[in-house]
Amino acid sequence: MAETKAYDRKLRTIGQSLEAQRIKIFKIQHQGERFIVDGEPEEETSLLARLRNWQKRNRADGMSGSLTFTAQDIDQLDRQGRAQRSKNDRLPDFHSLANTLRTVGAHLDAKGAELIELQKKELSITILAQNQSGHPELEERSLGSFYDLFMRLHAGRKKPSR
Repeated sequence: MAETKAYDRKLRTIGQSLEAQRIKIFKIQHQGERFIVDGEPEEETSLLARLRNWQKRNRADGMSGSLTFTAQDIDQLDRQGRAQRSKNDRLPDFHSLANTLRTVGAHLDAKGAELIELQKKELSITILAQNQSGHPELEERSLGSFYDLFMRLHAGRKKPSR
């Protein structure tokens, strides 16, 4: 466990993909070099959107509803995300899924923990991780409890203006 896992980058990248697919409530399992995500997109309310979803379900009948992210997938998505991010001095939106997961990843990185499973609910996150001693630890926290860490991380990334 000596190498840094960089969960902040990996989870942010997965969060960007989940945001694009409108998946807000999910479970992530970390298995080796893969992250497996189980979750459903939030429902759209328009009739046309419902029709599209019905057609997708019929075409995808029998397929698994989970997403798998390999290290290569994460690297590719990260490059795409970097190209789309703006470089201004605005404070990023803490409530965006990508930033929330980045903050949770930084929390894991700071503890030197190995992610086993993460469950994101509407207002909370449950983290099952292996600590540095090799023992499992379960944390259930509100999303808001990560806000101070988010602010410290953002302040640390800002470059001095000189």
